[in-house]
Amino acid sequence: MTDSNEDYVYDEESGEWMPASELEERERTITRVEVRDAVGNLLADGDQVTLIKDLDVKGAGQTLKRGTLIKSIRLTGDDQEIDCKFDGIKGLVLRAEFVRKR
Repeated sequence: MTDSNEDYVYDEESGEWMPASELEERERTITRVEVRDAVGNLLADGDQVTLIKDLDVKGAGQTLKRGTLIKSIRLTGDDQEIDCKFDGIKGLVLRAEFVRKR
């Protein structure tokens, strides 16, 4: 049962009026993207990953070696890209196909 003070919004997809919280929850589950590593493990914000191959980092003039540990990743909303922090490299974005969850 919904609260009598709750706002209702029009859902254009279904053509019905519904509680704002219900529409927000439905949209949140629809937009959730599953990101999987090279072997199919599901990745989440804060996970640690290791590189499965040597990667040349464009713009940094550096190569990240296979086995390098990347801590505390963040998902970007893209099913194949993860945002990472690594010493000396700002704004590092890696493809999920080149990492394995630790």
